[in-house]
Amino acid sequence: MKKKKPNKLKILNDPIYGFIQIPNSLIFDIIEHPYFQRLRRITQMGFSNLVYPGANHTRFHHAIGCMHLMQKAVQVLRFKQVDISEDEKNALYIAILLHDIGHGAFSHALEHSIVHGISHEEISLKFMRKLNDDFQGKLSLAIQIFEGKYPRKFLCQLISSQLDIDRLDYLKRDSFYTGVTEGNISSDRLIAMMNVKNDELVIEQKGIYSVEKFLIARRLMYWQVYLHKTGLVAENMLVNVLKRAKELTGKGEELFASSSLKYFLYNKISEINFDDKTLNMFSKLDDYDVLLSIKEWANHPDKILSLLSKMIVERKLLRIEIQQKEFNLMHINKKIEKVAKKYNLTKKESRFFVFSNTITNQAYNSEKPIFILNKKDKLTDIAKASDQLNLQALTNPVIKYFICYPK
Repeated sequence: MKKKKPNKLKILNDPIYGFIQIPNSLIFDIIEHPYFQRLRRITQMGFSNLVYPGANHTRFHHAIGCMHLMQKAVQVLRFKQVDISEDEKNALYIAILLHDIGHGAFSHALEHSIVHGISHEEISLKFMRKLNDDFQGKLSLAIQIFEGKYPRKFLCQLISSQLDIDRLDYLKRDSFYTGVTEGNISSDRLIAMMNVKNDELVIEQKGIYSVEKFLIARRLMYWQVYLHKTGLVAENMLVNVLKRAKELTGKGEELFASSSLKYFLYNKISEINFDDKTLNMFSKLDDYDVLLSIKEWANHPDKILSLLSKMIVERKLLRIEIQQKEFNLMHINKKIEKVAKKYNLTKKESRFFVFSNTITNQAYNSEKPIFILNKKDKLTDIAKASDQLNLQALTNPVIKYFICYPK
């Protein structure tokens, strides 16, 4: 009896776009790979669910959504006589599907605590190269586009620019799952208005208001969701928990952790020694490892580790103040002294509970413009083409200062 071949042209049901088709068997096999399946165990928005209870969607959701939007974008551009070959089309699907594969547990927290000097983009690239070996070089073109090294600029811009497919999905998806309607952009309309002029990805004039809404939605989502004070405190506390755990393991202390998390706690990992073994351990590390450890660490004899872990688990977070100008050093030192006295800690140890930093929100970077294609076939930067005066204002980065300390 002949063995039945598995059906690789599956359809997935997405709450935002409805049915999403997997375009071919190569992409099906990439999605099935353990590296990609790991994204199911990494939330898209870190600790935002402490503010918006619905924000439990994963990087897996987002990557599949991006692939769907890329299919639409290729369809639209081909309809407008833009030449995209079959190889380029597949490379775009693969590059956008894997653009976030290097994200660590709780997204950015790991980059600042137990892995140093290597960004998630660089880790994504390492994963893609490893997958390229597994799939006999079939990802080479996707890697070239992902790195921005492919000679056709507009293909690279679909993956990474100020109006790329990544942003079109995450704004719509994050606004859906948080319930913050200000972020609900019309990704369909924006894609329908895409075109290519002088090898540049552009938006036709009819789409100018959709681009304006997209930029304003992005700004509002940053203030309301991504830089929300509670999410900000929780993420910084997680960074401090992992830093403390790393300090303790550095002194030879035995800490409870999964084998993958242990590897990163007990070894100094940086760009220089991020080899295949490290990549393999990284591929086994996800939100579950971190959460399980934090729950255990809440009972650890180390006061700093246990207190911070308990605060996160029970959502009894530090207080946060945000303002437009820098905090007075005296003000910070007073808080540190107070904590040192209250918890019987040194000043250095107190900095795990009292810390300050900045947040930046720049909705539009005029150095990488979004071009509007007018009726006379001329290109104009959206900031100049728009009759909205506030778009010009969106080009200026807004910097705010925050301080966290115990209530």
